[in-house]
Amino acid sequence: MASSDMIVVFPGTPSPDLARTLDMGGYRWKAVSGADEAIKTEPKNGWMGAIITCDEESEAAWAFARALRKRDNPVNSVLLLISGAQLSDLELRDDLFDDFCLTPFHPRELEARLRHLFSGNSEGAAARPELVENSGLVLNLETYQASFNGASLDLTFMEYELLKFLAQNPGKVFTREMLLSRVWGYEYYGGARTVDVHVRRLRAKLGEEHANLIQTVRSVGYRFGQGRWGS
Repeated sequence: MASSDMIVVFPGTPSPDLARTLDMGGYRWKAVSGADEAIKTEPKNGWMGAIITCDEESEAAWAFARALRKRDNPVNSVLLLISGAQLSDLELRDDLFDDFCLTPFHPRELEARLRHLFSGNSEGAAARPELVENSGLVLNLETYQASFNGASLDLTFMEYELLKFLAQNPGKVFTREMLLSRVWGYEYYGGARTVDVHVRRLRAKLGEEHANLIQTVRSVGYRFGQGRWGS
């Protein structure tokens, strides 16, 4: 049975910017104060997804995320709103969320992430989609779908955008600051560390055998390519 179109939001008093972004995007949402309230108010067909703000009540937020993921019918699309100082908190909690956005967020970025996160049931309309193909990697620019050697990759919005940018510029070396500017597109509050976090997650999803598709250039940054280091 398909899920409802209702998003659960934590905590019970979301920021005005978040509420405005959701309303302007036409999303139906319900703010709750905890897991018990989320269960009591859950639509018959379940929550479409969840948006959890972690930057003020981090322990309560992680407990809420864990409750949504560990139940019999887990919520599958979970977006975290976190501060740059909390990036290290993500490393051992990959199973509790699908995407994250740093606060304070830019409304346009959040809108794009929400579209990507909740587009799983949308159908591609074009018969000949525009693709980026490189070294077994295939990126569909219209549906935001990605695959490697025929296997689907489950990427977040910014993971997809970063991988797309690198794959479109194979062999070129980019500093972290350049990637922040070119991929994120504006002054980003997370600093260079957010690039490292996204690269780490991309490499994990590509698998150990193919993690070297995204190569580290010591003291410089990253590049995309199959070649060995030092060439």
